[in-house]
Parts: sequence; structure tokens; C-alpha cells
Amino acid sequence: MKKNQFWQYLVGAIAMTLLMPSLASAHTGVGDTGGYWHGLMHPIGGLDHILAMVAVGLWAAQMGGKAVWAIPAAFMVAMVGSSLIAYFGVPLPGVEQGIIASDFILGLLLLFAARLPLAVSAGIVGILAIFHGYAHGAEMPETVSGLAYGGGFLISTALLHLAGIGIGFAIDRYQPKFPERWFRIGGGAVVLGAVYVLINR
Repeated sequence: MKKNQFWQYLVGAIAMTLLMPSLASAHTGVGDTGGYWHGLMHPIGGLDHILAMVAVGLWAAQMGGKAVWAIPAAFMVAMVGSSLIAYFGVPLPGVEQGIIASDFILGLLLLFAARLPLAVSAGIVGILAIFHGYAHGAEMPETVSGLAYGGGFLISTALLHLAGIGIGFAIDRYQPKFPERWFRIGGGAVVLGAVYVLINR
């Protein structure tokens, strides 16, 4: 990476970060945690969740091909499994640290335009999804409304993945000459967003 390119990426990433909503990062419920609506809102109630899930979609679009659906699918499957682990009270240490680490890792994968074998890429996002799923599942109520809650956060997660994929497709369509530059800027924005969350944690 040339020096002038580095500064372009940095300025672009800072600009994108400033455009992000200043959402509170919290994984403990407020009020009633049951039902579809609470599940739908949980992933978008924390900037750390938003960063990771959009980054998954963006990285999938950057890689292209089967990765477009396989990488988000790996995240979703692992997230469901870990949410069930949390629901049944199985302890998992370092959940908050794992969530923040996932933002940094996904941001760096984008920033350096990492193109790994599909199985490796799916494995990485699957491992990172465990922490997000556990945070969601820890709030799942032990009632029938727990199913609605789970469906809600799955839909919300899928929409965030689709947002990342959509951004990636828009980059490929409207910036065909320099797509990697914009993917790298997106990765830088994710990393800076993770720094912001970490400082405010």
C-alpha cells in the first residue's frame, strides 16, 4: 500500500465512521426482554453488533462467488447454536471481549482485502458469531415468547448482513475501477468504530 493511498483510506474511514449512528453498546436487557420486537431490536441496539454483522456482508461481497451466501450463512448458523448454549445456561467466558475482537478482525480482513479459502473464511466468521449469538441468547426468556425473540434477532441479523452485501454490490457497480479502495475504506471504518466502542466501554 502506497503512502498516499494509506492517507486516502484513513480519511475515508474516518468520514464513514463519523456518519455512523452513536449507538450505545449494551447487552443487558432493559424492561421486558420477551417477544419478537425486542429480539429484532437487540442486534441494532449496539454499535459493536452492527459493525460485525455489516462487515460480514461486506466481506462476503468483497470475496464474491459462493462466499456471498456461505459466509453470512456460517455466521447465522453459529449464532443460533451459541444462543442456545446461552439459553441453557452454559457459561462462555470473554463474551464482551470476543464481540469487540470480532469487529477488529472483520475490519482488518476488509482493510487488507483478505481472500482466504471459503472454508477458512466461513470458519472464522462462525467462531466470531459465537460471541454475538451468546450475547443475544443470554437475554432469551424462558417462555414461549423466547421463540419470537429468537426469530426477531435472526431477522435483524440477516438484514444487517444484506445491508453489507448491498453496499458491496453498490461498490462493484458504481466504482468498478477502484472497488478494493472502497472495501478497504469500509474495513477501516469498522476498525475505527471498534476503537470508538472500546473507548466508550
